[in-house]
Amino acid sequence: MRSALRHLAWALPTLALLAGCNGGENAKPEPHAVATYAPATWQDLPSVSDDDLLAGFQAWRNGCEKLKRDPVWAATCEAAARMPEDAAQIRAFLQQNLSVYGLRSAQNNAHGLITGYYEPVYPGSLSRTETAHVPVYGIPEDMIVVDLASIYPELKGKRLRGRLDGRVLKPYDTAEVINRDGVKAPVLAWLTDPMDLQFLQIQGSGRIQLADGRQLRLGYADQNGHPYRPIGRWLVEQGQLKKEDVTMGSIHAWAQANPQRVPELLASNPSYVFFGTRPDSNEGPRGSLNVPLTAGYSVAIDRKVIPLGSLLWLSTTRPDGSPVVRPVGAQDTGGAITGEVRADLFWGTGPQAGELAGNMKQPGQIWMLWPKGAALPEVPKVP
Repeated sequence: MRSALRHLAWALPTLALLAGCNGGENAKPEPHAVATYAPATWQDLPSVSDDDLLAGFQAWRNGCEKLKRDPVWAATCEAAARMPEDAAQIRAFLQQNLSVYGLRSAQNNAHGLITGYYEPVYPGSLSRTETAHVPVYGIPEDMIVVDLASIYPELKGKRLRGRLDGRVLKPYDTAEVINRDGVKAPVLAWLTDPMDLQFLQIQGSGRIQLADGRQLRLGYADQNGHPYRPIGRWLVEQGQLKKEDVTMGSIHAWAQANPQRVPELLASNPSYVFFGTRPDSNEGPRGSLNVPLTAGYSVAIDRKVIPLGSLLWLSTTRPDGSPVVRPVGAQDTGGAITGEVRADLFWGTGPQAGELAGNMKQPGQIWMLWPKGAALPEVPKVP
C-alpha cells in the first residue's frame, strides 16, 4: 500500500491530514531521535487473548513469504511455518525463539502514538459520466524516475521524478497543474468527488464501487515527486478549522460547504499519487512488504526504527477506550509514520473501518520480538 516513496504515506486519516501544523514554513524541524531497544522479559508483556495471539501470529507469519530471504528471520520463519494453530504451542515457540525489547524514545519514554488507516470504497465509473468526472490516473507516459542510489549509495531509497525538457530533467507537474490541465496517463476510473480522490491518495489504495455491483481495486503505483503537505494544515492556517477538530469528516464537511474553494484546498498539497489496478479478492491491500495486510493485525511503522516484517507486541486502545493488546506484523510504512514508538494500525475496508481509523489517535506501547542471538537493528540519527 505504501513505502516511503512507493506509498508516500498514506495512512492516518487524521494525522496525515494535519501533520506539521504546529509550525510555519520556516519552522525548524525536530530531529529524529535514536530509538532505544530496552531489554524486557516475556512477563513484562501485557497479557493477550488466545484469539488475538493466533490472529496476530498468523498475520505476521504471512510475511515470512518475504522474510525467509532475510538471514535474521530465515530460521525463525522456517520453524514458524510448521507451527499448528494452537495458542499454547505458539506461546512456547515465541518464548523459545524470540527475545523481547521495549521501544523507547531518546528521552526514554515508553509511550507513543498509535493511529489507524483503512482501504476506502468510493462510487465511480469506468467511463466518464455527468456525475463521475474526476479522473484516477495511472503512471504518466512522460514521467522519468531516477534511482539516486545507483549513483550515490548513501541515498538508498531516494528517487527523483521529472520529465525531459530537451536535455534537461525538470520536476514533474504539481497536483495543482495535474488537477487543472490533466496528464499524459491512462485513466483507470472516474470518481464523483475530487475529495474522494484526495482521500484515496492519502490512503494509498482503495476500491471503486461501480454501478453494476462490481468493484475496481486500485493500489499505489507511483507519485509525482513533490512532498506531501497535509490539507488539514492548510485549513488550520486559513483559520477554517481548529487543529483539534481536523478529521476526514470535518474536512469533507468543509469541502461540501465551500465547493468554490476546493481547488485551492487541493492545490495546497503539491503531491499527487498515481495508481494501478489490482486483482479483486477478499485479501487486504498489499503493504510495503508486498504481502496482504490483515485487518486489526498489520501495522505501518517507521522502518528507520522497526525493520519491515518484524513481529511486534502492541498495547493501545480503540477510540472508545477499549483495550487493544495483540501481536502485530510490521508490514507497511508511510511518510507520516515517523518516530520511535509509533505505529499505524490497519483496520480493514469500507466505511466502518474508516470511521474507526479516522478517530484513532491513541497513546500506546510497542515491544519488538527479535530472533535470539541476532544483532539488533542499527538506527541512524536522522536530522
